[in-house]
Amino acid sequence: MRTTLLVSAVALALAGVSMTAMATTPVVAPAADLATTQLPRTVVPSHYDVAVVPHADKLSFDGKVTVTVDVLQPTRSITLNALDMAFSSVHLTPTRLRMAVADPKVTVDAQAQTATFSFDRALPPGNYKLTMAYTGKIGTQANGLFAIDYDTSAGKKRALYTQFENSDARRFIPSWDEPAYKATFDLEVTVPSGEMAVSNMPATSTTDLGNGLSRVRFQSSPKMSTYLLFFGLGDFDRATTVTDGTEIGVITQKGLASQAGFALESSSAVLREYNDYFGVPYPLPKLDNIASPGRSQFFSAMENWGAIYTFEYALLMDPTISTPSDKQAIFSTAAHEMAHQWFGDLVTMRWWDDLWLNEGFASWMASRTTEKLHPEWNTVLEAVGTREGAMSRDAVATTHPVVQHVETVEQASQAFDAITYSKGEAVIHMLEGYVGADAWRAGVRNYIKAHAYGNTTSDDLWREVQAVAGKPIIAIAHDFTLQPGIPLIRVEAAACSDGKTTLKLSQGEFTKDRPGKTPLKWQVPVIAQAIGGSPARVLVDGRATLSVPGCAPVLVNAGQSGYYRTLYAPAQFAAIKGDFAKLAPIDQLGLMGDTWALGMAGLQPASDYLDLASATSPDADPQIWGDIADKLAGLDNYYRGDTARQARFRKFAISRLAPVFARVGWEARPGESDPVTILRTQLIRVLAELGDTTVIGEAQRRYASKDTDPKALPAGLRKVVLGVVASHADAATWDKLHAQAKAETTPLIKDRLYGLLAASDDAALARRALDLALTDEPGATNSAGMIGSAAYRHPDLAFDFAMAHRAQVDKLVDTTSASRYYPALGGSSNDPAMIGKINAYANAHVAAGSRRAAETVVANIKYRQMIRSKQLPAIDAWLAKNGG
Repeated sequence: MRTTLLVSAVALALAGVSMTAMATTPVVAPAADLATTQLPRTVVPSHYDVAVVPHADKLSFDGKVTVTVDVLQPTRSITLNALDMAFSSVHLTPTRLRMAVADPKVTVDAQAQTATFSFDRALPPGNYKLTMAYTGKIGTQANGLFAIDYDTSAGKKRALYTQFENSDARRFIPSWDEPAYKATFDLEVTVPSGEMAVSNMPATSTTDLGNGLSRVRFQSSPKMSTYLLFFGLGDFDRATTVTDGTEIGVITQKGLASQAGFALESSSAVLREYNDYFGVPYPLPKLDNIASPGRSQFFSAMENWGAIYTFEYALLMDPTISTPSDKQAIFSTAAHEMAHQWFGDLVTMRWWDDLWLNEGFASWMASRTTEKLHPEWNTVLEAVGTREGAMSRDAVATTHPVVQHVETVEQASQAFDAITYSKGEAVIHMLEGYVGADAWRAGVRNYIKAHAYGNTTSDDLWREVQAVAGKPIIAIAHDFTLQPGIPLIRVEAAACSDGKTTLKLSQGEFTKDRPGKTPLKWQVPVIAQAIGGSPARVLVDGRATLSVPGCAPVLVNAGQSGYYRTLYAPAQFAAIKGDFAKLAPIDQLGLMGDTWALGMAGLQPASDYLDLASATSPDADPQIWGDIADKLAGLDNYYRGDTARQARFRKFAISRLAPVFARVGWEARPGESDPVTILRTQLIRVLAELGDTTVIGEAQRRYASKDTDPKALPAGLRKVVLGVVASHADAATWDKLHAQAKAETTPLIKDRLYGLLAASDDAALARRALDLALTDEPGATNSAGMIGSAAYRHPDLAFDFAMAHRAQVDKLVDTTSASRYYPALGGSSNDPAMIGKINAYANAHVAAGSRRAAETVVANIKYRQMIRSKQLPAIDAWLAKNGG
């Protein structure tokens, strides 16, 4: 009985229910309802009072924190999370009990990332103040409290920022660093008087301490998880506006506030939209977005509550280099992070198993909001690309469910992948289409209101939506989130009678690497539509018959909201291919995505995709041609190392893309749409990759003329032209780019130039870039990216280099991400020997339960080998037959 009572008490404490309330209203929570924890459940925090003195020059800081805690049962020790810190004193003081507590013995376990405070006698249940004085480290990668050094016209500067997701608040504060242990925070910092300090809440006071230092205190935060706390410090500017009573700010390095205008305008529009959509107004008094120089290999922005952290390249519009693609990405990133202010910050997943509740929903919300507020961008078509990215990851043996079991910090870090983000988004898109947009929003609103300031699991959301919709969404949601994989809907037959087409559908499973796999089963919401007709719907569970109005060829997954592959019988595919031009652009993209994936997996002729590409009109939607260009570039990579066969394929690919580029041209036309502008850069990049000498020569000419002809390199072409020049550079050109990078004082441009130095097709120049990456010159957050860039074209060279210099490279990678970073370096290799190298690395350096990233890279190398041996001959035959 005591165990059951303890479990109930902890569950209520984690949910914010007081022990007094529990005593008067007994509630028993089953153990299965509790969040996973790596800490004892005997002590629960409710408030942190934090004081920090950073020493940026020494890369260290002094900290003091008093945590208000409830001891829930007698215990002789308190264990919390702490990493890379040393304790100088620890005291525990009862707030109500009249007793003295001797200072505890402190034991730090670096591997478990914990500190344990052991007392000479058991602590009775009650409320206490746990005060700890300690010192910590300031890092140079985006973990915990870290420093970014950057160039300005006035010389080198250093700024400090924090990044705590998923499990790095323990580097800044000794804490219960798990999502379910929500608490409030008071933060006080002692900082140089001339610098700006930023946190989640507005500053309440600034006191001049003399000696060039000031003490800044911030308002108490709302109840939130530790990973959402933020602190930033530097020589900053802040641009502001007020929307719906909330002060919105964009904080930049000094002198760059003028580049924040679009982000500020976008944040204002998104906040109004979200206040309405969620039905709960944004609850904090301010919402800042802090622009940081530098970069990480694994994230571009972080949703700290009231203080979003975003790297400059994903937030600022530099008029000398930013493009319409950058503009769209800035809006999408801001919309994603702002969605988290409700879905993730106000309501937080209970444990990392449900990380997708944060990321998948925020991705879906950002896509929905971008479509609504910027219809001129036509981003509705991007839903297909999102789904394709998820399915590529979901189709190999190493996939995992959307809701996945996480046990360790390293596993939590690996959970930030295409399944969590893109499959999560695609499944939500499908479910919203199934229940209807109004019912979906009503369910979301009820979910937010019911769980504000608390923690949830996926079923909490499903229950709210199902209650409003009156449809069996829970069963469908479970099929798509609790098991991995992709349904395959086969169109076995289609017969027309009395103005209706009857489809016979059956369900299997699509995989790229397991042709004999016993298929899983799903309840799949299917929408089908005859070309020019109206849609019909059916829930496929095994087999189904569907009657579709009209006798024209029928497209399954019309509108592309479903998360499944569609395999047509040959006669049905031939009919749809004949009317391909009549399909809506989004359905053209969807059909091409299925045809590509099914062809590469050997479920239909691989050349069917080339038939569709050949049937596409040069004046088709720009995003259709962007997708074709990327797929042709992908096929070209499969031919890497086989010069003669690759040359024949390239001749065909260039013949398809060159007429489209001739229509688009090098120069932007007045009033052209953003999709056309974006297609221009895509075509230049891909045609150059395919070896189109005309495009390569023009890019090189424009680069050579940039200093004498202002029109040679407009901002919209600067990135892509530099990319072409860098990839085809000779030694003299590489030296010129290197000198340009060293001289550049704008971090946004400087970082890009150093990345381009590693993008050369020439192996000798790639080796020079790798050597350069191990020096201090590129900047601490650029070097890992340089090695990764070199690995795209020279995977074997880059992987071997990183292994040979692993002690140095380790310092350049986010500490919790090495298990993903190193295997990815070999990811584009076509050499079977790379499989052994990656496995050897994982076996030696990655915990057995955290090798999914390495195993996935290996699975995809094997998949590419299968394509080279089994599918490329069919492509060759098609090229020979069609004059390629």
